[in-house]
Amino acid sequence: MQIIELLTPAYEVAWLPWAVQYFFLVGVATGAALLASACAFGAPGSLRQRLLPAVLLTLTVSVIAAPVSLLADLHQPARFWHFYAHFTSWSWMSVGALLLPVFLMLSLALIASWWLGKPGWMRAIAPLLVLSALTITVYTGAELMVIRSRPLWNTLWVPVNLALTGWLATVGTTFVLERFLPAKHRLDAAALQALRSVGLLLAAALVAVALIWAASGLAGGNPSFDAALRLWNDFPVWRMTMLGSALFGAVVVGALLRGKHRLGAKGFTLVLGLGLAAAAWAFRWALFMGVQGVPKFGAGLYLYHMPLGGDGLLGMLGVAGLCVALVAMANWALELFPARTAATAA
Repeated sequence: MQIIELLTPAYEVAWLPWAVQYFFLVGVATGAALLASACAFGAPGSLRQRLLPAVLLTLTVSVIAAPVSLLADLHQPARFWHFYAHFTSWSWMSVGALLLPVFLMLSLALIASWWLGKPGWMRAIAPLLVLSALTITVYTGAELMVIRSRPLWNTLWVPVNLALTGWLATVGTTFVLERFLPAKHRLDAAALQALRSVGLLLAAALVAVALIWAASGLAGGNPSFDAALRLWNDFPVWRMTMLGSALFGAVVVGALLRGKHRLGAKGFTLVLGLGLAAAAWAFRWALFMGVQGVPKFGAGLYLYHMPLGGDGLLGMLGVAGLCVALVAMANWALELFPARTAATAA
């Protein structure tokens, strides 16, 4: 008889919590860019124009904070220039290094056009921004989808779910941030209902995608479903996570449905917005940090203990602080120069 022992070396996780922050913020940013581009074509005083200030605030915060999280996730942020000095056409990370600055510049250009009261500029920039936002959506989803060693990632459903949950988080973040706008830019009842309708549409699409994914898995044509089913059957912690996610998602969707009569209630939009954003963030945490705990080969799970320093809790709090600072700066500017946007608000 021969005994063979297999030793598993200890190694650092490939994706740090910074990645969760980046993929959350960039998902919010693409959703805000698409919504802002649609609102840019609204007539003065129309519903879409009334939505624009809150959506642009969401875009401002997310599109600036997202690249900060990405640089931090590179482990050695000062080496970002290697993406340009040693471009690799088959790498989605290298491609993203070209796409992300374009998206950032177009987003800031749209924001500046609204700030300067130039609706014509906004309508010229909007189609380019839509195209750029879609390229960012494709690249971020493909970064995970191309990893063949992990069936939970190597599926078309990953970029679809990342997109839908990110855009749903856009709705939630806008619900939260509009409360901090000056009174003249706050959303009225009709605008809040319109934002809720967008959220319901995205939630319905997300439920439909989940049902199609499960149906294709039961039919035997979806390895990612088989991998998820093994986690459900073998590991109670994953079973509890999946049940908790489904329950929390049902609560959030229920709140969206009830929002038709409760959006005017004090604090309801804040709770609803935080719930939508938290659901999207939790999905990314499970997708990145949880899936990395599943061995590519072998049995059991690897336990991840989040550090308290810059690569963990402190870094996450730092990004949250950056977002708070950006909201404060944007609102300070709107209150200091209220006449800047008079042309678009007229």
